[in-house]
Formats: sequence, C-alpha cells, structure tokens
Amino acid sequence: MPLGLIMGIGRAFRRKRTSSLDVLTSKRSPRGYYKGKNCKPTGFHTRKGGYVVVPEKLPNYVVPDLTDFKLKPYVSQCAREVSEAADSAK
Repeated sequence: MPLGLIMGIGRAFRRKRTSSLDVLTSKRSPRGYYKGKNCKPTGFHTRKGGYVVVPEKLPNYVVPDLTDFKLKPYVSQCAREVSEAADSAK
C-alpha cells in the first residue's frame, strides 16, 4: 500500500512540459481572453449589443500620385530573364 501511494505522488509531480509552440486558444488562456483574427479592432461593443466604429482606428492609406510614373503598377510573379545585350541593342 505505501508503494502505491509513493508512485501516485510521483505521477502527480510528473507533468507534461508546456511548449511555447502550442496553439493558443481561448480554452488555454485566462478568462475573458479573445484571440481574434489577427487584425486590430476598429471600434468597441456597446452594452446593448451594438458596435461603434471609431474613425481614428480605421486604416488610413496614403497613396502618392502616379500619373507620370514610368513603371507599371503590376509586377508579374513569373518574370522573364532579360539579358543586358538585348536591352542595349534596342
């Protein structure tokens, strides 16, 4: 009987190591933790179940004027190799 008690205590102290690479879910985190979808919130929830969008939290994209720009806006993923001799001949 004492041997079983000692082995039971030994099993209690033997714990699985928690890896930092484990997936963090709301089940493994503190109460009230919300993981989200990897994006920043644009507002907040109200007590009545509504949602208020805060304009300061919306993304603001600053795009320069590209009217006389030489390059095209699209770059192909499968670009062709061009030799310098062919460019200088033109």
